Amino acid sequence: MTSLDHSAAVDPAAVEAFAGTMIEMLDHASAALMISMGHQVGLFDAMAAAPGATSARLAASADLDERYVREWLGAVTTAGIVDYDPGTATYTLPPAHAASLTRAAGPDNLARVMQFIAQLGEVEPKIVERFRTGGGLSYEDYGRFHALMAEESAEVFDAALLDVILPLAPGLPERLRAGIDVADIACGSGHALNLMAAAFPASRFTGYDFSADAVEVGMAEAKAMGLTNVAFVVQDVAELHAPESCDLITVFDAVHDQAHPARVLANIADALRAGGVFLMVDIHASSMLEENIDLPLGPFLYTVSTMHCMSVSLGQGGDGLGTVWGEQRALSMLADAGFTEVATSHVDGDPLNTYYIARKS
Repeated sequence: MTSLDHSAAVDPAAVEAFAGTMIEMLDHASAALMISMGHQVGLFDAMAAAPGATSARLAASADLDERYVREWLGAVTTAGIVDYDPGTATYTLPPAHAASLTRAAGPDNLARVMQFIAQLGEVEPKIVERFRTGGGLSYEDYGRFHALMAEESAEVFDAALLDVILPLAPGLPERLRAGIDVADIACGSGHALNLMAAAFPASRFTGYDFSADAVEVGMAEAKAMGLTNVAFVVQDVAELHAPESCDLITVFDAVHDQAHPARVLANIADALRAGGVFLMVDIHASSMLEENIDLPLGPFLYTVSTMHCMSVSLGQGGDGLGTVWGEQRALSMLADAGFTEVATSHVDGDPLNTYYIARKS
């Protein structure tokens, strides 16, 4: 019996309502692409600086082609993002919208996040094939994805790392000022490490990442900042062996896409000295799907996991832990790694992450 044979039992109103939901999803996905492009070419910034402008004026101010700008304005106007005055053929970005769409918004700029939709779309054919064959992808399959992640993280680090995040561990800023040994695991392009190294010159900092390209970016930034207390090492952290070498170890949103996260956590515990602190930042979620039904950004997080974080772990022959591994599993894995004291915190303005402060006996 096919699904069509059940049509008489289906509530027509429910069918119509869900079809409407699907159309809304299509509209929202389309708007996300337009928001991404508007961010990249600077149109939201131009609109914030010139309310009530024509398409020609906006195109000229952003040095863009007017015809493309006008069609883009049609998309963002019908999406309810921009206001249009037909009497004067002018467009205005409401200030309340600019607060989430312009570079001046800093870490609150959600237009930047919309770029991930197009980037994930680039690997869709490969992910479709992995549904059939299993396995995963490599980091090299992702084009600008990791550069976007670094850009997004840098906004958060610049705004909150030194004054908000590090003080979550009592006494940590004072220890950093006095001078301790610090490692950032899976450091990427190293911006967080360089910020800490600049703020705490008496401490010594080492960043580990298996991407030589990312390490080169971190080294170049450290050189440009004139830092002499920071080093970067190309290293698979699943194979890291540095017993009792660190007083502070940080991992920022990177445990969940490791090939062997349990091994990485055990290596981190082994590398901490007595009295050391492990600061782990990762996605705020439950390990149980039923508790994530109303999770803010839930569909986005599971999508990123399917199309990137889980996939790159599987592509290395790993566990495929996934972005939404959840707090319960994180706490269990930290305990298994040897951490006997773990506190969790949340930061105002960052609903996306849980901050774990872990110590071992």
